[in-house]
Order: sequence, then C-alpha cells, then structure tokens
Amino acid sequence: MRALPRRTGGRALLVVAVVAALALVPVVFTTYFTGAVASRALFLGLAAASLTFLAGYAGIVSLAQTGLYGVAGFVMARLIVTNGIDPIPAALVAIAIAVAVGLLFGAIASGSEGIYLLMITLAFGVITYYFFSQVPAYGGHEGINDVRTPGFVGDPVRQPDAIYYLILGCCVAAYALIRYIGRTPFGLVLQGVRDDPVRMRALGYNVRLHRTLGFAFGAFLAAVAGVLGTWHETRISPGTIDVTATIQLLTMAVIGGLYRIEGAWVGALLYTLLDTYTRGLTGRFETWIGIALLAILILSPDGITGLLDSVWRRVRGLRGPRVAEHPAESVTQATGSSLDRPEVSP
Repeated sequence: MRALPRRTGGRALLVVAVVAALALVPVVFTTYFTGAVASRALFLGLAAASLTFLAGYAGIVSLAQTGLYGVAGFVMARLIVTNGIDPIPAALVAIAIAVAVGLLFGAIASGSEGIYLLMITLAFGVITYYFFSQVPAYGGHEGINDVRTPGFVGDPVRQPDAIYYLILGCCVAAYALIRYIGRTPFGLVLQGVRDDPVRMRALGYNVRLHRTLGFAFGAFLAAVAGVLGTWHETRISPGTIDVTATIQLLTMAVIGGLYRIEGAWVGALLYTLLDTYTRGLTGRFETWIGIALLAILILSPDGITGLLDSVWRRVRGLRGPRVAEHPAESVTQATGSSLDRPEVSP
C-alpha cells in the first residue's frame, strides 16, 4: 500500500482538529450562539458546499442550489405536517425527490456553458421559488410551520445541542464524501470534463452525462442541507429560497473560496456572524457584507481559505510554484484552477 503524501496527512490532522473544536461549541458557548450562529452556519455551509463542489469539480456555477434546498425542505415539511409521516422517512423521501429534480435540472443545464448555464440555473431557482410561493398546498407565502423533528433531536429552539451535533455529523460526512468522490474514477473524469470537455469528448466520455450526474450529487448535498435547515428552524417559507437567498448562498461560497470545499463553511460562518451581530447595529448589513466581499476578492480571489493557504505557504517559505506530485496536479497548474486535487493511486 502506498503511503499517503504528507500534505494529505497534514490536511487530515487539520480536519480532525477543526472537528474536535467544533464538537466543543455547545460546551464553551451559550445556547443562543449554538443555535443561532453555529448550527445555522453549518447547514448553510453544507448548502454552499453543494455549490463549491459543482464549481470546483465540474466547472459549473449553479444558482439552482437554493431551489433544491427548498424542494427538500418543502416536501419534507408537507409530508410531516399534512400527511403525518414520521420526520426521518419524510426526510428520505424529500431528499430522493430533490435529487430527481436535480437530475432533471442537470440534464437541461449541462448542455450549456458559461453565462448561459448560469442564467439557466438561476431560472430554475426562480421557478422553484414561484412554485412554492403560489401553490396553496405548500402554504403560499406563509410557508409551512410547526415542522416536527425526530425524537432524538428534541426541541431545536430551546435545546439546540442535539440538532447541532446532528448537523455537525452530517457536514463531516458530506465533506468526507466529497473528498472520496473526487478520488474515484467518476470524480477524475468530472475534473477532466471541467478542464477540457472537448478532449474528454474526443476520448469517448459522455460529457453531458457526467455533468448531469455531478449536478445530481450537488442536489443531494443541497437537499440534506434543506432537511437539516427545516428541522433547525421548525418551518420553511418561500422567503427562504428567493433570489436574495440565492445571492446570499453564492456570497458565502465566494467569501470562503468558490473552488475550495472547506471554504463553503468558512464563508457561511463569517456571513452568519455578520448577519447576527451587525445587522441590528448599523441597519446596513447588505452594504457591509458587500464591502467585506469586495475587500476579500481584492486581497484573494480564492476567498478566505485561499488567502490563508497563501499565508501558510509564505510562512513555510514556499514562494515558488509547487512541484506537481501527480499528473493530475500538472493539469491543475496548467489550467490555473485553485482547487487542491486529492492524490490518486495509479
């Protein structure tokens, strides 16, 4: 068995340290911080991770992820409140439906590229918003309230510790799953499609199919976030998935690093902190988040995680370009993509 490269071991240790620190949040911080900031940042980060996965591994910047979040949340809420189904089976059905919708969206959008693909996914998000806001079965503009959570979660408002650990566990599993998929043959082909679709098509790969399947996996991540978010809030409304929410999700991904998976949670945490503690102080939250976004993009187009990575490399004296440890990384350097590709054994 081939030994893992040092950088992979270092990343694993860092991830373990971060998860251990996050596990202490309910112990160290107040109930309000655990529920209103930490839990919210985690499930929003998971939704943003569905976007960064598509951007980093498939070269697709999708604005439909908020809509897919809403599909899962609304379907689950209706099954629980109206049909009386238990929360966990309702969540599984809702995730399956959201993934099916994601497959449909992906099959349509994957035939386009660039600004056309971006606008198509935005149209999907807008269609989803208007559907749930105008269909009475889903509560109209009021949405669906009093959504029950699984028994082991308890009351997520007054006692948020259980829902926090559930969301944390799902986020860790999602991160590990994304990294694993990136190492599989499917993940490598998807990255090849991202870098040079013409060559991949000439080699006999079905470019559109791989993009569609990548979109389906992104829908799965967004759907899980939608389920967790609805349980956390015990409600969902069309305002949760409107165009403003779509832009907010994109902002989180860009602030953290659009092509870095861990950047989704970093951006979501910063956004949630600013939203929680500055909105009431100035009344101009959108202005300040815009200034913060502009400053971060000027300092580091790769977001906060890219800036931290650059600082770390300078501290270690790595000022020159990194020597590729694997042929796939040569493609990374040649294309200028900022996503740190995993090592893959031959």
